[in-house]
Amino acid sequence: MVEWTDKERSIIKGIFGSMDYNQMGPRALIRCLIVYPWTQRYFGSFGNLCSIDAIKSNDKIAKHGVTVLRGLDRALDNMDNIKSTYTELSVLHSEKLHVDPDNFKLLSDCLCIEIAGKMGSDFTAEKHAAYQKFMSVVVSALGRQYH
Repeated sequence: MVEWTDKERSIIKGIFGSMDYNQMGPRALIRCLIVYPWTQRYFGSFGNLCSIDAIKSNDKIAKHGVTVLRGLDRALDNMDNIKSTYTELSVLHSEKLHVDPDNFKLLSDCLCIEIAGKMGSDFTAEKHAAYQKFMSVVVSALGRQYH
């Protein structure tokens, strides 16, 4: 079990509480699909992803990016039990979708870049550390079924 300080909880909730999911979710997923093109294989049913412009203008990708961020709300609401919170999602991604669990980390990194770009100098090392800790727990929980 992960121990959270009150300050870490406050920082994490502040980061996500001020985030525009409709903007950040699509941007993070689009970045992931462009920077790590092999991740596109999981989105074959989403239509044309053959170019950067096609990825950027794909409504299904944008919608899924929002869905991913909204899924993080479950972790925010259950910070003391993230692994159990994501049991079903881990099973879905491993057994049905066969998503490489390394992709969760890649998407987390892309979201971090988007957050840092949006927050600028307000994304201090302390905030970055709290974000990384939170997302490491999320990534571990999503990959749990694979172990």
